[in-house]
Amino acid sequence: MNEADQRLWATLAHLSGLIFPLFGPLVIWLVLKERGAFVDDQGKEATNFHITLVILGFVFTVVTVLTLGLGSILYLFYIAAVVFAILAAIAANRGERYRYPLTIRLIR
Repeated sequence: MNEADQRLWATLAHLSGLIFPLFGPLVIWLVLKERGAFVDDQGKEATNFHITLVILGFVFTVVTVLTLGLGSILYLFYIAAVVFAILAAIAANRGERYRYPLTIRLIR
């Protein structure tokens, strides 16, 4: 896969998580990881980020239930997640490797 195609798919991997949480980046990474190092790296990074968001979603839900709704303020974190995904997509489109902060990297 040429460099422009790798940048495109890496960008889509980051943005697809906004529309199809976890499954968008995961499918792109699984299908295209063998076609280029850049799309493999950024696909893994996007997938790890969205796995982290799913885990946080479960934790936030438990905290919200236990605090009778007061923990729902934690869901504001998802605004930051959208910003990070957009920043990652912009960096990937420029051909730069992006690392999400505070991400559990389960896939290496």
